[in-house]
Parts: sequence; structure tokens; C-alpha cells
Amino acid sequence: MSNNWFDQGAADYSRYRPHYPAALSEYLASLAPNRTLAVDVGCGNGQLTQQLAGHFSQVAGFDPSAEQIAHTVAHSNITYQCAPAESIPLPDQSASLITAAQAAHWFDLPVFYNEVRRIAERGAVLALISYGVLGLEGELGKRFAQFYWQEIGPYWPAERKLVDEGYQTLAFPFEPVTAPALSIKLDWDLPAFLGYVSTWSAVRKAQQDAQQDLLLRFAQDLAAMWGDATDTRTISWPINMRVGKVLS
Repeated sequence: MSNNWFDQGAADYSRYRPHYPAALSEYLASLAPNRTLAVDVGCGNGQLTQQLAGHFSQVAGFDPSAEQIAHTVAHSNITYQCAPAESIPLPDQSASLITAAQAAHWFDLPVFYNEVRRIAERGAVLALISYGVLGLEGELGKRFAQFYWQEIGPYWPAERKLVDEGYQTLAFPFEPVTAPALSIKLDWDLPAFLGYVSTWSAVRKAQQDAQQDLLLRFAQDLAAMWGDATDTRTISWPINMRVGKVLS
């Protein structure tokens, strides 16, 4: 099982990535000056994009990866397009909400912020969203922490540190809005958990560096501690946000 999950994970990004709670899109929509157009930049396969569609007349999702856009789900009021965060194909002053979920650490931020100012209506909201390191209870949590911080840690790209910090060290030249505490909570069995871990860029880098044994040891340790692989465990991720009003 361990071999299979780590070998197949990269192709199953949309299947295993955790979904945001409905409270997130509800909160973001409540801040927007109107419900005309929400823009999700670095939208990936459209997880947050789809949730925003329930609150806005139109939603536009942009991602530089054609493969990610190909895995989005069609929706009557969503348009998806392959485009980078630094060149958003929208008219000036057209967006009331602009989001970037688990993506801003890859952007050229000064260029992206200029695009935000260009496409934003006055008083529009920008939200940079990330979810932090997951939490598991008991011995499973301790073994995961060892894996995350010590074993797989060296294989994360440098940008991952920004996610671990909740984007708090990013420059953010907008009028700040204090966001509520939100989290993602899911009940997963062991295959789902390992499927999620297998989507990490650090896992792919470890595989490229012939460190498959490191991954298998972790999976085997977890399997021994988990018990029945079909049993579910509650897993939680804190949601971190930098939210601001675009006033100029």
C-alpha cells in the first residue's frame, strides 16, 4: 500500500487536497463591496473558485498550469483561463473580490499587487489564503511532526516557509482587515491521508533524489500506529489569511 500511494499521488492532486469550509467563502463575500465579480488567482483545480460561485454573479479562475485548469469542474457562472498572477486578463476596475489560495508564495508579489490595483474596484478586497501544518492527535501527531519538520523538511522549496509562517512576513500594502479564526477539519482513513501527503512537492523532490526509503518508513510507521487502515482520524489545518481593502 505504501509504495502504491506514494507512486500515484502526483496525479491525484484534486482528489486528495483538503477542501475549504463554506465559512471561508461566506466570510470573504461578506467583505466585498458588491457580489458582481470574484477573481481567484492561482486557482488550481478550482476548489475555492467553486465555493465563491455560490456568492457572486460571476467568478473568474486563473492558473498558469494548463493541467490544473483541465481538471476544473464546469459551473454556470465560472470561467477558467490559463494565465499567470502577474498578467490577469480582466478589464480595469472590474473585480470586487480577489483571492489567492495556497498560491501567493509563488507570485512575483510587486507585479501581482500592481495587477490587483488595476483590476480592483475601489474598496475591493484582496485575500491571500493558506492553510498551515496539519494536526493529528497523540502518537500519530508526534510521528507526523517528526516527518514534516525533520525528515521531509529539507526537500520543501524555500517558498514553503512563507506558508508555514501564515504569510505574516509577506509585504502587504493594503488596508488590513482582521480575519476570524477558521480551520479545515476532515475525517480521513489512512489511504486518504497518505494520498494527500503524496501530493506534496517535497515528496516528489525526495523521490527525485532517490529517497523513497524515507517515505516508505514514514508510511509503514503510520500504518502500524493507525490500526485498521479504514478507520478514520480527525485531521485539522489552521487557515491563515492576509486580508485587505484595495483603496488605490
